Amino acid sequence: MNKIIVQIGLLVFFISVIFFSQKEMAIQDILVRSLVLFVASTIMLSLLYLVFVRSINKMAVSKRKSFSDNIGRGQ
Repeated sequence: MNKIIVQIGLLVFFISVIFFSQKEMAIQDILVRSLVLFVASTIMLSLLYLVFVRSINKMAVSKRKSFSDNIGRGQ
């Protein structure tokens, strides 16, 4: 999953390079702004992934507990 997050971040980086270069900015400004967007998008996607995985794990644990409680009662 980390590969996918980094690849999406790289996609954002290269799209932002194209976008900023069309505005005829200096190459340093283009690279710095694109790098900032790359880092920000990668961090945001990583955090979103962590929240998503934790919520799925939390649901799975609660379902497993309810199933084991039902089996333990003999129902």
